[in-house]
Amino acid sequence: MTTTTGLRAGLIGLGSMGRHHARVLAGLDGVTLVGVVDPLGDKNGLAQGAPVLDTVDELLARGIDYAVVACPTALHEEVGLQLAEAGVGALIEKPLADTVEGARRLVEAFESRNLVAGVGHIERCNPALRSLRARLEAGELGDVYQVVTRRQGPFPHRIADVGVVKDLATHDIDLTGWVTGQTYTSISAHTVSKSGRPHEDMVSAVGRLSDGTMVNHLVNWLSPLKERFTSVTGERGCFIADTLTADLTFYSNAAVTTEWEALRAFRGVAEGDMIRYAIPKREPLLVEHELFRDAVLGESHDICTLRQGLRTVEVAASLLESAANGTTVQLATESVPG
Repeated sequence: MTTTTGLRAGLIGLGSMGRHHARVLAGLDGVTLVGVVDPLGDKNGLAQGAPVLDTVDELLARGIDYAVVACPTALHEEVGLQLAEAGVGALIEKPLADTVEGARRLVEAFESRNLVAGVGHIERCNPALRSLRARLEAGELGDVYQVVTRRQGPFPHRIADVGVVKDLATHDIDLTGWVTGQTYTSISAHTVSKSGRPHEDMVSAVGRLSDGTMVNHLVNWLSPLKERFTSVTGERGCFIADTLTADLTFYSNAAVTTEWEALRAFRGVAEGDMIRYAIPKREPLLVEHELFRDAVLGESHDICTLRQGLRTVEVAASLLESAANGTTVQLATESVPG
C-alpha cells in the first residue's frame, strides 16, 4: 500500500482527541491523511481538509496503511477488529478496550496477522517522563522505593462511557510500569461516586510492583485544582515530574553530619541539592505519531504495544474489583510482555 509519497493514514473519530490527531496527522512528515470517519460529520472543520466519511468500510476502500482509532472506548474493540481483519495497522487511543476480554481479542487479532499496532498512552511521550525514564535506566536514583502519582482536576464533560479509573488512572498505571520497567503484582483501591453518574469519580490506590516498589495513585475529576504529578523516590533522592509543564526536578539525598544528639540516632536522609533539568519540550502527541509512523515503517519499536495496553486494562479492572469487594487483588503475570 505504501507509495513513494509516504504512508496513507486514516482517522476514526473527530471528538475531543480525534480533532488533535487530525491536526497532527495533517502535518506529519511522510504521512498523508486520506480520510476521517465520523457519522456526525465535521461541522467545525476539524478534519483538516480530509474527506469525512460515514463508515470504516469507506475509509478502508480508500486504501490506507494504518488508522488512528479515536472513537469512544466502547467501540475500540469493534473498530480495531475490523481494521485487523482488513490487514491494516492501528494506533488505538487508550484505554485499549472497555474490557479485559476485548483487549485480549484485539491483541490476538493484530498479533496473529503480524500487524503493527499500538496504544495511545501519550504520557510516554511527555518530555519530563521520557527524561525520568532514561535517568532511572541509567541508575541515577539507585534502588527505587516508591512511585506516587496524583492526577486530578475538574470533571471532563467529554467523558460519558467510563469512569475516572479507565479514563485517567490508566495513564498512571501505564506510565508507572513504563518508567520503572516493572509490572504490577497487587493492587488495593477505594473509589467514590459523587457526580450522580453511574461511574466512579475518585480513586485512591496502593499497589506493589514486581521488584517490590510501592505505588500510590490518587486520581479524581472532582477537584478545581488541575494537577499532574509523578514522584519516584529511591536511595539517592527523589525525582518530581510535572507533566502539565513538562518539568523534571531532582531532590538529592545529602550526607550531612548533625551535632544534635536527638537526631544522630536516626539514620535517615538529609535534604541535599535540587536540580531542575532543562528539557526540550516537543508536543507529546506529535512525538507519539512520529514513533508510530516509524514503527509502521519498520524503523523503530518505541511504542506502547497492545500487550502493554492489555496489561494496563487488566490492572484497571483489578483496581475496580478491589474497590467493589474491599480486597487486595493479586495480579497474574502471564500477559506481561518481555
